[in-house]
Parts: sequence; C-alpha cells; structure tokens
Amino acid sequence: MDSLNPDLPPMTVAPAAPRVWKFWGTAVWGLLIFVAMFLGQVGAILYLAWDRGDPLDLMSIQRVGREPAALALSVTMGLPATLAAVWLAIRIKKASFVDYLALHWPSWKQMLFGAIGLVLIVVAWETMSRSLGREATPGFMTDLLKSGRDKGAAVMLLFAFSVAAPMSEEVLARGFLFRGWSASFLRVPGAIILSSLVWTVVHLQYDMYFLAEVFSIGLWFGYMRYRANSLWLTIVLHALNNLTAVVLTMWLGN
Repeated sequence: MDSLNPDLPPMTVAPAAPRVWKFWGTAVWGLLIFVAMFLGQVGAILYLAWDRGDPLDLMSIQRVGREPAALALSVTMGLPATLAAVWLAIRIKKASFVDYLALHWPSWKQMLFGAIGLVLIVVAWETMSRSLGREATPGFMTDLLKSGRDKGAAVMLLFAFSVAAPMSEEVLARGFLFRGWSASFLRVPGAIILSSLVWTVVHLQYDMYFLAEVFSIGLWFGYMRYRANSLWLTIVLHALNNLTAVVLTMWLGN
C-alpha cells in the first residue's frame, strides 16, 4: 500500500470550503428575507381586513394595523415567513441550517456574561434618559402595550414582542447576515457593525436617540454571537430584553 511506503507520504484531503453566501449574496438574500418578513406581517393585516369585510385599501390596512391584537398577529406571522426565506437561502447553498446560523446552545457562563453586559448597557441608557428628561420607552409603544392590556391582547403582545420578534430579527441579523458577512472581506468586526446597522434600520419607527440605543445593543449582541458562536444566546438575550420592557410597561408602569 502506498500509505505504508516511506517514500510516498499519505495523501491528505483538504477540507471542503464552507458553503456560505459572501458579501453580495448575503446582502441580496438579506433584502429578500426582509421582504418576506414584511409580506408575512402585512399578509396578516390584509387577512384580518378581508375577514371583517373591510375594503383592502390603505386606510383600512392602517386602521386594522393600529389595533393591538392585529399588530401582535402581524409581528408573529413575520416569523414563519422569515424562517422560510432563510431556510431557502441556506438550502440553495446545500449547507446545514443549524451550523449556518450557529444554533448551538451556549454555556451558562456565556449566558450570564451576555446578560450582565446587556443589563449594563440598558441601565446606562436608562440613566442617560432620566438625566435628559426623556422617556425610557417610546411613547407610542407605551400606548400600544397599555391599550393591548386593557383590550385583552396582553398575551398576544407578550408573545409577539418577546418571542416572535426576537427570533425573526436575530435569525436575520445575527444569524444570516453575520454569518455571510463575517466570511467576506468585512470579517467579524465589519459584520458586527453592518448587521447592527441593518437591525437598527428595522426599528426606524423610533427617533434617533432610541435608534442609537438599539445600535449599541446590536453591537453587544453581535459580539456575543461571535464570542459564544451561538445564535440561541442572542435570541435569549433579545427575548429577555423585550420581555422586561413589555412587562414593566404593560403592568408595572403608571
């Protein structure tokens, strides 16, 4: 056998390059995934308007979309649409869905470290908000959550903002976008910054002050995604952050 011949060293097989969308592929698919998320959300509103017999015009859609239960359903329906689009993008590359998105459970030390960092960031922004005389939560979100509580949609809103939204946004930003861009010329630092910017753009309903807070939290999530190699970690951190905000606003606020 050649492998036993000292004059012929054993052949080595180079590992196959990972099947990953690079910069432009990730950017294009990221846009398509966002469109899928948007269509899933709008589709829920259109269905509710149709089911009530309302005309499917902009005024009806806006009226239905302002209702807490309808908005909660809209946010929730963005999740399966996002997962389907991401699955398709990864499937085309013939890659593992779990490995591509780093769906690995983190250690408790990593979870604790990530939670402590998140708390410090949130407390810093809370302190700054109070010193500037600003609200810690955007006024329209406060009105929405309290209206939902009074109209019996509290559980739906809690699920939408504490489960569906974190999963959709993390799969897109720290999952798909980070994975592809970190394998491109951007490398990890650039991927963290750019995916955080995209995540911030998703929250354009906020003013510049709250957008700056969202971006800073996104940087921390991106760092933890890289440090722990776990998307589940950022999903849990995102969910805990939203859950705390919803509970404090809906039940413990004035």
